Amino acid sequence: MKVFSCVCGNSLFFENSVCLGCGAAVGWCPLCEQISALIPDGDEGFRCGHEPCEAILVKCDNYAVHDVCNRCVEKTSDVANLCDCCLHNDTVPDLSVAGNHEKWSRLEAAKRRLIYVLDLLGLPHLTPSKDAPLPLAFDFKADVIPTNEFWRTMGNTERVYTGHANGKITINIREADPVEREAMRVDLGEAHRTLVGHFRHEIGHYYWDLLVRGQCEADCVAVFGDHHYPSYADALERYYQEGAPDDWPQSFVSAYATMHPWEDFAETFATWLDMIGVLDSAHHLGFVNVPDVHTADTDMLIEKYRGIGIAMNEMNRTMGLLDFLPKPIAPPVVEKLRFVHQLVLPFGARGSGAA
Repeated sequence: MKVFSCVCGNSLFFENSVCLGCGAAVGWCPLCEQISALIPDGDEGFRCGHEPCEAILVKCDNYAVHDVCNRCVEKTSDVANLCDCCLHNDTVPDLSVAGNHEKWSRLEAAKRRLIYVLDLLGLPHLTPSKDAPLPLAFDFKADVIPTNEFWRTMGNTERVYTGHANGKITINIREADPVEREAMRVDLGEAHRTLVGHFRHEIGHYYWDLLVRGQCEADCVAVFGDHHYPSYADALERYYQEGAPDDWPQSFVSAYATMHPWEDFAETFATWLDMIGVLDSAHHLGFVNVPDVHTADTDMLIEKYRGIGIAMNEMNRTMGLLDFLPKPIAPPVVEKLRFVHQLVLPFGARGSGAA
């Protein structure tokens, strides 16, 4: 991720909607792919403050109305203006419920990080249309808790499960509560549990359906195992009864990846996106020089990621924080990451970053 610049010379970051130097409204311009100052241009429109661009823009409706986005769209005569991230939303939290606006804002910030890396890699994220083979959509929902009983239980129809099915990614908005999420991380014994991590994991399932199913399943089975046996339901039950084997770090990127080949693929895909995002940021911040991911050798990318991980682990330990890269990347994991790398190679990078 790059650091951007306001017209006043102050640094701007990916999440900014206001310049803290001059107070100007700022936003993501889809034409120059920059966080830029938004210079008023009449009729509620703006001009991109990035001089080589100067596109005429309007704020995404979720920016202008709800302040949960910071993206713009090119000004047209359309009544509704939703950015390329917000177009994927099917269900958003009930804003009449206290705290849901803040949770939605956190979810959208994580989703924008996801979309940035997907665009960097040139990976398709299809919006609904008659020609889209597998449109990508998001539901942000809360558990339904009955209020008419003192003793309450939650049935399956009242609980929202984070997951993916047929292009629809559902995320329980409880994950946007830092206290709840940390409690679940500790309870499940996870090294990390983040909103952007949820998005990157679930998008792995989406790309399995879009790029692997019916196309290169045999190759995927050779690396990740047979997704037909055991069944997903049987594997899930076994995992929550027995947990992961003690030696899981020797072959898997996480304990949860041991549950089923689909989860192994999704966890590996998420790790690949983590790696690309980290290398892109490190490149733009001047820490490492990273060539185009589509021409770079997989082993070289992993080695650079390892090097950053070692340095960041020491930085985090200095501050008493969790390890940045909690486990060594074992050789079998390298082969799984290599498979993901080969899977994304046919797609050309759209963005201007290191990837």
